[in-house]
Amino acid sequence: MLRLTWVQPEDLIGHELRQAAQDGREPSAIAARWRASGGRQAPARAGASTEPASRYLRQLAEDLLDELADLPSALADDEPTDLARIRARCRTWPAPAFAAPLSEARLEAAWLGRAVGCLLGKPVEKLPLEAIRALARSTGNWPLSGYFTAKGVPTDLLDAHPWNRRSAATSLAENIDGMPEDDDLNYPLLNLLLLQRHGRRFTTADVARLWLDELPAGRTFTAERVAYRNLLQGLEPPRTARHRNPFREWIGALIRADVHGWTNPGDPAAAAEQAHRDATLTHTANGVYAAMFTAAVIAQAAATPDIHTCLRTGLTVIPPNSRLARAVTHSVQLALENADFDKVVDELHATHGAAHHWVHAIPNTALIAAALTHADGDFTDSVCKAVSGGWDTDSNGATAGSIAGLLSGAPESLPDRWTTPLKNRLATSVADFNGTGFDTLAHLTHREAARP
Repeated sequence: MLRLTWVQPEDLIGHELRQAAQDGREPSAIAARWRASGGRQAPARAGASTEPASRYLRQLAEDLLDELADLPSALADDEPTDLARIRARCRTWPAPAFAAPLSEARLEAAWLGRAVGCLLGKPVEKLPLEAIRALARSTGNWPLSGYFTAKGVPTDLLDAHPWNRRSAATSLAENIDGMPEDDDLNYPLLNLLLLQRHGRRFTTADVARLWLDELPAGRTFTAERVAYRNLLQGLEPPRTARHRNPFREWIGALIRADVHGWTNPGDPAAAAEQAHRDATLTHTANGVYAAMFTAAVIAQAAATPDIHTCLRTGLTVIPPNSRLARAVTHSVQLALENADFDKVVDELHATHGAAHHWVHAIPNTALIAAALTHADGDFTDSVCKAVSGGWDTDSNGATAGSIAGLLSGAPESLPDRWTTPLKNRLATSVADFNGTGFDTLAHLTHREAARP
């Protein structure tokens, strides 16, 4: 039986109830109606429950999703999605600036860094924090310092915590043969294609059309899959991000942000605005802020070698009273105060773990910022700490790797043990990019960055 993930109403309602509680609405009465009718909670880690709901429950879920959308939010004033209102709340919004386009060497290091971090995190995606630590310790790879391996892991540990089934065959150290396909690389490729076709003045509608033309629906997940469905049903942005989309504050927009930073070197405001136009196809509020924050950090990293300055700059483009701003500020402070990064991670999990899904943008962005801070921008330390912190391990590793790779300055600055297994080759289902080398991607990105 086919159970399509991330779109079944009976599964969406549980996520929306949690999201409503987080974004300042009062869902308890609706939650009680759902439970009283026999409705289940959302799957904890999977994208769909194992059995379909009854026709009655499915219709009820759809009705309750619409009722939840109509509830007023106490956080609406502090967490707008409209760009003008975001800017109005950012007291230190960066002034327009310009720097020379990044060199192809720095862009290649950033692309490679993104791939390395993603690949490091792939086999342990969806695993709980204690499982990641146990698997790494069992092979002497803790603190994390290299790709995960199954060699030497006791059988009982593997039985208790099996690797991510989609990734183990291509992402364990003994299996790596080039960079396998992953949405954390597919979306930067799509945004490169977006700039090639529409330039930096693209619209959100341009993003939507590109997806329909070039992105297979089966390669989308969470908010992106719901928005894709909404497009096929005739909805237009930004409603595509809001309609029955409980994943609108998850991490999907963040993982699309890199190209916007790379192509606006030294201009974090322009990078954030570009990321906003992309993100609002699928996300709202903190989901959009995560993308804007990341794009601004990357744009600043193109001009400033100090990661701490870059992270402070990222905070200037998101509302200071937002949940994301508070979470990032807290995580950076934790990283500055604790020499033991495991203690930082434990505190972040204690703060965010119970309230948020493991793919939500707020805890994951906070973890990325903590890892970069604690590593002081060092490449290996950044990707390893981002992945070792759990949650969305491949996405966190990818973003940390992109930023730290850019700061490193050149591909040869990245240790060979990370980059050699990639074989300068990337697999993807996006357009004609399958098999492309990272040097070629750097050249193509440089060309778009140099375009007026």
